[in-house]
Amino acid sequence: MKSMSYAALAIAGVLGAILSVGSPAAHAEAAAGLMLAQQQNCMSCHSVSRSFMGPALHDVAAKYAVREDAVTYLKRKILDGSTGVWGPVPMPANTQLTPDQAATLASWVMTLK
Repeated sequence: MKSMSYAALAIAGVLGAILSVGSPAAHAEAAAGLMLAQQQNCMSCHSVSRSFMGPALHDVAAKYAVREDAVTYLKRKILDGSTGVWGPVPMPANTQLTPDQAATLASWVMTLK
């Protein structure tokens, strides 16, 4: 049997955490957000729980938890890109995403706080 990669183990951990709390609708929404993040290569620069090229998504959620407009703010950052907020590495604009997809990702990120 092949061993699981670190990324697969991290994703399995996130899915386990998602399924351990909340309603079935919340589970479906969270799973959809994670799947979209994987499909759109967000996880190439971000991880849920540790920083590497980009900040850990858990840290993003924690930083913006006090903002009432956090989902809207993050949606704009996802679509338009950003620079200088988390260090010198810029986040490119994600022009391949629709505004609804960016909102789904932003909502999912905010569940990680």
